[in-house]
Amino acid sequence: MSDSAHASGLPAPASGRVDLLVVAGEHSGDEHAARMVRQLLASQPGLRVCALGGPRLAAAGAQLLRDLTVGSAMGFAVVAKLAHYRRLIADIVQWIGRHRPRAVCFVDSSGLNLRIAQGLMDRGFAAKAGGPTRLLYYISPQIWASRPGRRFQMSRHLDGLAAIFPFEPACYADTRLPVEFVGHPFVAPDYAAPVAFDPAGPVLLLPGSRRQVVARIFPLLLEAFRQSGTTRPAVVLYPGEEIRGVLQAAAPPPNVTLWRTGGDSAPVRAAAVLTVSGTMSMHCALAGIPGALTYRTDALTYALGRLLVNVDHIGIANLLLGEAMYPEFIQGAATPAALAAELRACLENPARRERTRLLAEQLRALLSRPAGASAAGWLERQLRA
Repeated sequence: MSDSAHASGLPAPASGRVDLLVVAGEHSGDEHAARMVRQLLASQPGLRVCALGGPRLAAAGAQLLRDLTVGSAMGFAVVAKLAHYRRLIADIVQWIGRHRPRAVCFVDSSGLNLRIAQGLMDRGFAAKAGGPTRLLYYISPQIWASRPGRRFQMSRHLDGLAAIFPFEPACYADTRLPVEFVGHPFVAPDYAAPVAFDPAGPVLLLPGSRRQVVARIFPLLLEAFRQSGTTRPAVVLYPGEEIRGVLQAAAPPPNVTLWRTGGDSAPVRAAAVLTVSGTMSMHCALAGIPGALTYRTDALTYALGRLLVNVDHIGIANLLLGEAMYPEFIQGAATPAALAAELRACLENPARRERTRLLAEQLRALLSRPAGASAAGWLERQLRA
């Protein structure tokens, strides 16, 4: 192992130099960053790109220094992992200081990435601290939902930000941070959606991707599905084997199939959906699958959340549209009977299906990138600055 690798715990650039380091700490970030890097290298094949991410970034042409997607974990909430991530942040900061990339592009994962940016400022490696490396960010933290004050620190540290929601540039209008809307990756022409609408398809049940949420929500969804009286089967999408065990503990009946997401399989086609808020609910909304959204947590967590989060809707599609494309049933309102009634309406009411289709078209139009804009184009311009 080279002295450079020993110095930071990360391997040195294979080419001896690096133009861009991409940091994507989760599976979704790895996927979105890979599309951006692939397009960037297609137009600038001589660029040297390293990455802390996952297998998709490696396949896109970046030298993968470490796979951060193993365990799907930017788990800053887990005390046992704090020491690990402190060491990781220190390694990344030291590596950047040693190899001096022209730019670092952080992708989502604000818990990790904003701490790295702070470390680069403290050590004088960032451009805004007089160093050689521009700090860029793709997929903004949701400052419009919680902790809006982060935008001022981001403005002090970052040189540019690419946003995926059209309203986000205005959220930074009172800072000096240049923010550009580049379109949402889910509506990119080459994006393969994991779900699709089929009026003859099964019911989709989406209890989430975190063990505690799944354990609390899945029995509710199962009972709502039972009370709906539908003779259709149901499909439950889950992201990993640790979640499968939680699902099986709820003893789903034989007409409920568990299906692991990921890979390059064909989209799951569904007639209606009951879902928690999150990424998959956005996929369903863009696909025009009629449904309802639900969430339950303990009373204390909910009360704290209401203090920290300032939004009219918890579903991002509802928030973007300014109306309830997916009616929301939260806490005490989240009953099997209420969700069962929504499910019957989705399956039996043609007007409900048509309204969902029209709202899906509006949502796609809202999220489509402006003419000539793309994440790769934004990054290419930043590297020339």
